[in-house]
Amino acid sequence: MKIAHESIMKKTPSFGMNDATTVAAAQTGLDRFRDSSPEKHTYKAKPGLTRKTIEDISYQKGEPDWMRQMRLKSFEVFESKPMPTWGPDLSGINFQELTYYMKSTDQVATKWEDLPKDIKDTFDKLQIPQAERDVLSGVVAMYDSETVYRSLKRPWEDQGVIFCDMDHAVKEHPELVQEYFMKKCIPPHDNKLSALHGAVWSGGSFVYVPAGVKVEMPLQTYFRMNASGQGQFEHTLIIVEPGAEVHYIEGCTAPLYSTASLHAAVVEIFVKEGARSRYTTVQNWSKNVYNLNTKRALVEKDAHHEWVGGSLGSGVTMLYPSSWLIGRGASCEHLNVALAIGKVDKDTGAKVIHGAPDTKSTVVAKSISKDGGRGAYRGQLKIVKGAENSVANVQCDALILDEHSVSDTLPHIEINEDKVTVAHEATVGRIGEEQLFYLMSRGLTEQEAINAIVAGFIEPVVKELPLEYAVELNRLLAMEMEGSVG
Repeated sequence: MKIAHESIMKKTPSFGMNDATTVAAAQTGLDRFRDSSPEKHTYKAKPGLTRKTIEDISYQKGEPDWMRQMRLKSFEVFESKPMPTWGPDLSGINFQELTYYMKSTDQVATKWEDLPKDIKDTFDKLQIPQAERDVLSGVVAMYDSETVYRSLKRPWEDQGVIFCDMDHAVKEHPELVQEYFMKKCIPPHDNKLSALHGAVWSGGSFVYVPAGVKVEMPLQTYFRMNASGQGQFEHTLIIVEPGAEVHYIEGCTAPLYSTASLHAAVVEIFVKEGARSRYTTVQNWSKNVYNLNTKRALVEKDAHHEWVGGSLGSGVTMLYPSSWLIGRGASCEHLNVALAIGKVDKDTGAKVIHGAPDTKSTVVAKSISKDGGRGAYRGQLKIVKGAENSVANVQCDALILDEHSVSDTLPHIEINEDKVTVAHEATVGRIGEEQLFYLMSRGLTEQEAINAIVAGFIEPVVKELPLEYAVELNRLLAMEMEGSVG
């Protein structure tokens, strides 16, 4: 067994499906909707979490009995499980004060002009219609608890691709949904938040790509949490059959309110033999949101999956996308950048399980802490007995920009097979005076030099984002870096 490990601590004050296209989708800079329009809902559940709340959600959706029963069983699991205590402080969540279901419209539009004006105006500012026309194969837009718009271009429909909101999938494709939904990948008993999700989930996306079909342009979903004291629990289920390919993009934002909100999504991805998939997300929740998600991909023989993400905003984040490499020759990449700017706790990382021989994983995680923020990499790497010739590489780098911020590296590595190669590297540092002096001697101001260093630090992840996301992320960083001099 060959293990390389390097850790540098300083206390001092790719299978690149890299889109060259402009995805003018969800703008991910500083939230533009702090002056959000008044809340309008055709139905809004009373705050609180009870069995009746769950039955009311199922009734409002007109769901089949099997889904209602799944919700109620999930609620039982939720009540029996304790809150996680090994990570950030979650004591501020009061489940009985949250509103678990809001419906903003009674119809899911298939034409943009059919949306209610207030909802359409919000998404128009995000340029989603233009993005759909230019470079997307399909779009699903979710507003509060329900999907309000969906579309898929005809060529992909003709090839059997399914892209719709999760609620319609339950009714229109019940056999597929019943086979996969919270059974093989993330069951309700996985953790307390996944159990809560199973009980109150609403909205989200369903993607099915038939064998051999390669969806050449991305599919995109945009989630907007627009009300205060809300829980949003969208469910994403992606099935990529043998030899197929797909790139799925999601963007998320919420306006700033004084009342805390909870986002607890579940993402289940099935990557069948020889298939290739990419899941790209940029989340820019406001800093009163608890962002607590469970995301997992099951990757079969000779298949490849990528997680590419940018985690911005939110007061508390717990996010650890997981890849289970369950077939010989399966592989995965995790690329993530997390910004802990201000009084936030950003606990992010990756989990990889090597469950078969000849599997390969790469994890690259970047974090930036500033203005008292805490950025943490929490990772799990496990190689099971029999997964010989597995190769794993983990690189987590942290940049701390002031004396008041914190960065932690918390890896867990478990190796039960001798014939493997594992490398783990962690670095924590600050911007050096020599770097600043060199750049300033070339004509940059001190602020411009800091911005350039930060941009270079996250470049390995940003270069894998669709162009519009990368532009917005860099713009956000420049705005957040203002005033960092001195």
